[in-house]
Amino acid sequence: MFAAYAARIDRDQPLSGLELGERPAPEARPGWSTVDVRAASLNHHDLWSLRGVGLPEDRLPMILGCDAAGIDEDGNEVVLHSVIGQSGHGVGPREPRSILTERYQGTFAEQVAVPAWNVLPKPKELSFAEAACLPTAWLTAYRMLFTNAGVRPGDSVLVQGAGGGVATAAIVLGRAAGLRVFATSRDEAKRKRALELGAVEAVEPGARLPQRVDAVIETVGAATWSHSIKSLRPGGTVVISGATSGDRPSHAELTRIFFLELKVVGSTMGTKDELEDLLAFCATTGVRPVIDEILPLDRAREGFQRLESGEHFGKIVLSNS
Repeated sequence: MFAAYAARIDRDQPLSGLELGERPAPEARPGWSTVDVRAASLNHHDLWSLRGVGLPEDRLPMILGCDAAGIDEDGNEVVLHSVIGQSGHGVGPREPRSILTERYQGTFAEQVAVPAWNVLPKPKELSFAEAACLPTAWLTAYRMLFTNAGVRPGDSVLVQGAGGGVATAAIVLGRAAGLRVFATSRDEAKRKRALELGAVEAVEPGARLPQRVDAVIETVGAATWSHSIKSLRPGGTVVISGATSGDRPSHAELTRIFFLELKVVGSTMGTKDELEDLLAFCATTGVRPVIDEILPLDRAREGFQRLESGEHFGKIVLSNS
């Protein structure tokens, strides 16, 4: 079957290890389901995999891709939860949880196999491309906002780095849930798009906000960390799920954190139950993922190049249909 896969690890030039071509189709195994992939979306996780983060060379070649929507063996339209081993289903209770492609072949292919427990019904209201955007970036944003930040309608949130998948999801979900959303971006066009999606104000990174916020959604890392901490009200919460600009800020702001009793909460992906809730939320409210571009699978390299450039706004989707 045709697939986009990591053939080599290159920390400095990750796309040099990306190959497109034929790979073995998944083999049937007890407790697992094989899904015909209709759409799959890119994540920064895929670029990190090509750099060898979470993917050692002895597991190559590895088909990339965490997220997918498609058709299962019984003809059902489904969405995949990409955290493998979260419950032990399909892998046994002793195997630590992993994200798809860290141990098992991914979704940038014509077919993918996952534990049957990881397969959820796709709401009829969502297209395959829309559903394929939800299991990583949008699920991460959902958990950051509603589980780990604990915000409620009427609260205020700062979303750093508008344009990325998680940040874009956080703006849309926050607005739909009645939050007062502020956003940052270095790019004027992306700030404008953030306003169109419902942010009340979009500013350059580091700019003073008109008010202190209840929570900050942080995926940028070192470049915005100090601004995130300084933007919080006393007792506020910063939730961090990534560090695309690096994980070692020059100013950790420890004094401000302890003096104002701020909370720093790490967040990774989300649970199957949270994904079910997210799917239902999108289906019933009309909220839809922001899609930057849909490309056929054989043009996957273009999608990776756009993701690496940072020029995208929203999700990049690869399609088999």
